[in-house]
Amino acid sequence: MFENLSERLEKSFKLLKGQGRITEINIAETLKEVRRALLDADVNFKIAKQFTDTVKQKAIGQEVLKSVNPSQMLVKIVHDELVDLMGGDKTDINIKINPSVILIAGLQGSGKTTFSGKLAKWVKLKRSKNPLLVACDIYRPAAIEQLKIIGSQVEVPVYTETGNIDPVLIARNAVREAKKNGNDLVIIDTAGRLAIDEQMMNEISAVKQAVNPHEILFVVDSMTGQDAVNTAREFNERLDFDGVVLTKLDGDTRGGAALSIKSVVNKPIKFVSSGEKMDAIDIFYPARMADRILGMGDIVSLVEKAQEQYDAEEARRLQKKIAKDQFDFDDFINQIQQIKKMGNVKDLMSMIPGVGKAVKDLDIDDNAFKSIEAIIRSMTPEERTNPVVLNGSRRKRIAMGSGTSVQEVNKLIKQFDETRRMMKMMTKGGNVAKMMGRK
Repeated sequence: MFENLSERLEKSFKLLKGQGRITEINIAETLKEVRRALLDADVNFKIAKQFTDTVKQKAIGQEVLKSVNPSQMLVKIVHDELVDLMGGDKTDINIKINPSVILIAGLQGSGKTTFSGKLAKWVKLKRSKNPLLVACDIYRPAAIEQLKIIGSQVEVPVYTETGNIDPVLIARNAVREAKKNGNDLVIIDTAGRLAIDEQMMNEISAVKQAVNPHEILFVVDSMTGQDAVNTAREFNERLDFDGVVLTKLDGDTRGGAALSIKSVVNKPIKFVSSGEKMDAIDIFYPARMADRILGMGDIVSLVEKAQEQYDAEEARRLQKKIAKDQFDFDDFINQIQQIKKMGNVKDLMSMIPGVGKAVKDLDIDDNAFKSIEAIIRSMTPEERTNPVVLNGSRRKRIAMGSGTSVQEVNKLIKQFDETRRMMKMMTKGGNVAKMMGRK
């Protein structure tokens, strides 16, 4: 997401000429390109114009600090305006009441059912909630079965009724069931349509009136661009929802919905999600998204993902092994597993400032570690714990067993030796400064 917009904005900033001060003359061409970049990203025309007008007002006449040039100053101003455009700060969901009811709305195909499961897992793990999923989509074939499968994946119960074709009654009964069983959060997955129609709006309005939800989330397929924004406006007029969820951010999307929707409906984006994995859900942070749009990475989110997988006791055990030069291939593969749990490798790399552009055209997928894991798993227990025994014949056997070449096995062993040597040096505090100074 935003790759094309990021490139266009970067090029536009390079157009800014002149030293010492940003003027109406030297900023004109830059802002024209910024506006074009926003329009090409499917941002609403009025919003794009208003955005560049605001940037112009704030930029003209600003003294440029000695430590930065005019284009860097403009990047800072554009960054701050992007943050404001997308909502300023993160907005939390309202789940303090017991039981809290969250109503999920949106068009068919927007990803409501999948998001419902992701949200159930998220509140269970992050907020220590005991959620109940409710299947109120009685129209789409296999919708109820899909929610049951998702419920089993995230280990959350799913409330369904056979033979009942009234979503209002199903929702009302589900809330009653939640109170009886001690579920402190109810997530209601409602039916969507291929387009907005009066029957759908009346039905979901009736569900809202029946259960009086504490939170209504409108799920938007971010790949639909301005169509998503227009749909959000019509839903908001009827439902007065509390927040927006942007799905399918991993698709070929230009980002217009993320940049426009807050201004159009005046409701915050609360969550973003991508892919089918149940842990692919994040709180929406406008500042972090602005960082990524402008090629600054998102190191905060990367650290948070690492902390989620961090095990203090395991880290201490590993540090002792490294200090004793006992780090082996079993430890190595365990670290790979931790990285894989954090998410897609390419997405993780794009969060590192300056790396996103470098990996943009690289084909890095979830199988990036597949050959490494195959090689290590083809070793005997002795070979994994004592790599010095890996002679030529053993390496040949490992290559055959893992479906790789001897050259690949040799390369991995060399990388492992270098990694182990580096990690041992890092544990010696006196050597850290020397390492940092090496060229």
